[in-house]
Amino acid sequence: MESKIQKAVEFKVEGNRCYKEKKFREAIGKYHRALLQLKGVHVGEGTTGSELNLLSEANSTLTEEQRRLIESTEIECYDSLTACLLQSELVNYERVKEYCLKVLCKQKDNFKAMYRAGIAFYHLGDYDSALRYLKDARSREPSGKQLCPRHCCTIQQRMVWKCIYV
Repeated sequence: MESKIQKAVEFKVEGNRCYKEKKFREAIGKYHRALLQLKGVHVGEGTTGSELNLLSEANSTLTEEQRRLIESTEIECYDSLTACLLQSELVNYERVKEYCLKVLCKQKDNFKAMYRAGIAFYHLGDYDSALRYLKDARSREPSGKQLCPRHCCTIQQRMVWKCIYV
């Protein structure tokens, strides 16, 4: 167990290094490998039958510190994956949304995940959700940043045009 967790952390750190070097595809691979290392270390959503029994047994041997490390590594990987995906030439907004929602399930006040979810919903054409996430992000926005007002205005304009012309 410990070696899988440690390997996952190492992949995450390598992903962070790749991201800083603007090697986004390579970073995406590292973050995915980190998540694969963690798969099966603890009970994940969607497990059933004998798989669940094996995972429950493994999970019972984890210390509280290991559980926290697993959760923080997963959150950081999904959060970083969204940042990488948004840098892609062809952005998969559905995946960005999915990963942001995973982060927000664990950290409801994560500003970056809220903001990125808003951007993803916007590009997927769900303007109501986009506006909701961007407004939530704006209310939690770190001081000195002014990212959300511009997007909120654009989405509100789109919604008005949609009401007028649809």
